[in-house]
Amino acid sequence: MQSVGVEPYRIEVPDTELVRLRLRLAASRWPDRETVEDWSQGVPLQVVRVLCDYWGSGYDWRAAEQRVNRWPQYLAVVEGVPIHLFHLPSPSRSAVPLILTHGWPGSFFEFEQVMAQLSDPAASGKPESPAFHVVVPSLPGYGFSGKPTTGWDVPRIARAWVEVMRRLGYDRFIAAGSDWGTSVSTSIALQEPERLLGLHLVPPLVPAIPADGTALTGRERAALAELEERSRIASAYSAVHQTRPQTIGYSLVDSPVGLCAWMLEKVWTWSDHTGDLYSVLSRDQVLDDITLYWLTGTGASSARLYWESIEQVGRWFTDPIEDTVTVPTGCTVFPREVPRPSRRLAEQRFTNIVHWGEPERGGHFGAWEQPDRFVAEVRAAATAMQSGSSQASGHAD
Repeated sequence: MQSVGVEPYRIEVPDTELVRLRLRLAASRWPDRETVEDWSQGVPLQVVRVLCDYWGSGYDWRAAEQRVNRWPQYLAVVEGVPIHLFHLPSPSRSAVPLILTHGWPGSFFEFEQVMAQLSDPAASGKPESPAFHVVVPSLPGYGFSGKPTTGWDVPRIARAWVEVMRRLGYDRFIAAGSDWGTSVSTSIALQEPERLLGLHLVPPLVPAIPADGTALTGRERAALAELEERSRIASAYSAVHQTRPQTIGYSLVDSPVGLCAWMLEKVWTWSDHTGDLYSVLSRDQVLDDITLYWLTGTGASSARLYWESIEQVGRWFTDPIEDTVTVPTGCTVFPREVPRPSRRLAEQRFTNIVHWGEPERGGHFGAWEQPDRFVAEVRAAATAMQSGSSQASGHAD
């Protein structure tokens, strides 16, 4: 069945763009070395130089392009903005539609290792596991999606996702994601809850203080202290994106080294490892993501989502809860994520939590860092949702 308003797409970056990238890397002008022995001034010079040397001489974008081009891709123009998406319909007759949304500095590469597992569990040796019709869009202003004009905030993206799923033939679905994906998924539940079979949030966004005035537990105090410390020493990027996305955009779009350092610092800091990021994510995985931002020129356009929505989303952490979410909700809190809400705090907003998971490993990029654990969490959440909700209707081949 041909989906209406969705056109096939294939990633084919011109050779000239890859040559230009290598030339720019070779001509980089480097700053002085940091004057400390740690990361307190930012990502160290040697860390960036080593990765950029490999980027210019050993990394192969064509390998990444070939991998992801194995899967069906489409463009859906919604309100004038092309939305790039992967769509992997499941061969299972009982499959449920699932839309996975990434954040910054992530991309569809976060879900590369989980899409096929979720779509066709039998092919990966799990025939009894829940199956999903998997949809992975790129946010407006990210990846191969179009760059929107003013007004594309989180609620508008949420409505666009509903429209994308409708065009694919899915009347109801599960909305899941992390970072911006958590906000977009929650916004769908607040605007059009009837379209959802459930939510899977990694993690849920809630105030860190109990509304009833009760004391924090030890774990809640520790999570709040880490959130406050992260905000104190490592939130400058967010403030820049929120207030001056155009200004930082010149550096991110013009300098591959500048883009690499800006993104690498967050991937390194937010991932769960003991000092070696590449023990969790390979150099190629990290560069797949950075190269995507470079080739699509989305340094400025991706940052503008903070200008549009970060203040609104920030209020979900601080303001009294006015709008509760009643759709079945699965929550996953990875141990090195920040923030890390407790279940009782999450229940202040999400009143129908059907699954709560706390995997043993993982940071901010759960699906990217720990794909098997992430898949297990999605399956557990969906199983819990289906025990008390109807099956989805609609299927697009």
